[in-house]
Amino acid sequence: MGSNTDLHRRRGAAVARGVSNSTSIYAQRAQNAELWDVEGRRYIDFASGIAVLNTGHVHPRVVAAMQAQLTQLTHTCFQVTPYEGYVALCERLNAIAPGSSPKKSILFSTGAEAVENALKIARYYTKRSGVIAFQGAFHGRTIATMSLTGKVAPYKSGFGAMLPDVFHVPFPSGYHGITPQQSLAAIEQLFKADIDPARVAAIIIEPVQGEGGFYIAPPEFLRSLRALCDTHGMVLIADEIQSGFARTGRMFAFEHSGVEPDLMTVAKSIAGGVPLSGVVGKAAIMDAPPAGGLGGTYAGSPLACAAALAVLDVIEQEQLVERARVLGAQITTRLKTMQAKTPAIGEVRALGSMVAMELVKNRRADQPDADLTKALVQACAARGLVILSCGVYGNVIRLLAPLTISEALLNEGLDILEAALADVSGAQMAATG
Repeated sequence: MGSNTDLHRRRGAAVARGVSNSTSIYAQRAQNAELWDVEGRRYIDFASGIAVLNTGHVHPRVVAAMQAQLTQLTHTCFQVTPYEGYVALCERLNAIAPGSSPKKSILFSTGAEAVENALKIARYYTKRSGVIAFQGAFHGRTIATMSLTGKVAPYKSGFGAMLPDVFHVPFPSGYHGITPQQSLAAIEQLFKADIDPARVAAIIIEPVQGEGGFYIAPPEFLRSLRALCDTHGMVLIADEIQSGFARTGRMFAFEHSGVEPDLMTVAKSIAGGVPLSGVVGKAAIMDAPPAGGLGGTYAGSPLACAAALAVLDVIEQEQLVERARVLGAQITTRLKTMQAKTPAIGEVRALGSMVAMELVKNRRADQPDADLTKALVQACAARGLVILSCGVYGNVIRLLAPLTISEALLNEGLDILEAALADVSGAQMAATG
């Protein structure tokens, strides 16, 4: 199989440059919150494949469900010969979606595909084209979804014209002095200067920004967006791709606000690592496009549906919603202890187990420290811990340990993080005098 170095050389020669790697660790196997590279070295996984493994690597129940499905069928295309797994999963999603309105669902394969189809549904339902998104948002890398994404480099640079009629406004962030009132005022300014609200099909928002830095939308802000959409006949789309399936201490993060979105996109942790996504929404809106207007050859594959049904069972039976709250409190306490020791941590923020720390210079929010962040990711990897960075300025560390992680592994990982941060911040201070 070769070493990490050999595989990285082969990767450089064979794989397109456009897909990046945050580490040069080549995984060979994994179990729950641990993985081992091709050289046999063990790592604690605080990344979960970018929030895909809330139920951990190769959960036995998910594996068993996939193995059973493999002996029956792997593909027929739901649009040709449908199967029960697709219907059963849609029934489960409809039942757990926020709000009391009757729901319907449709399945796809990737998060970007879910967002694109939510946009199609909203446009068809409203007969409008405009969309309002937020600065710092991440909704995907396709032409339509990168247009919605609120970060230029590397997602938009050099890729040409974006989707028209897409407008971005500031996302509320207390740490950076952006209030919900200012964000709402920016939307009202759009209506006066850029687009008539009668031409806006939808507002799309992550209740907790993912790639943007784990900023949490205040509940009152989501309630104001709900009222705004109701006033102007716009569709409110909740992008729960990274925040869904128990990660925030609720099944979906929108539940913290008591707001019912019109449409909701889901993916990532829905199927324990098998590619699957979906749009769940109010039945009247979901049924707007005609038969044949939506779909996909591999969308909602039998294998993915079997895995997803098992994931939902695991979340319920292992009480992972409650577990996310406990883990989040433990992680936040440790990070705040670290914050008291180093001026590099500007803010610690969390909703359940969706936890982040923002690294800055001199505790100043306006001085993001991307270099320290990059160094910390590599220092942790060298010590056996996989973590992720994010943020518009690349200065946020996000922690996404599986919700099934043991107390011992959690504490071991946090110990590594604390030691690595002390080392890299100390080295930085020594280098700058």
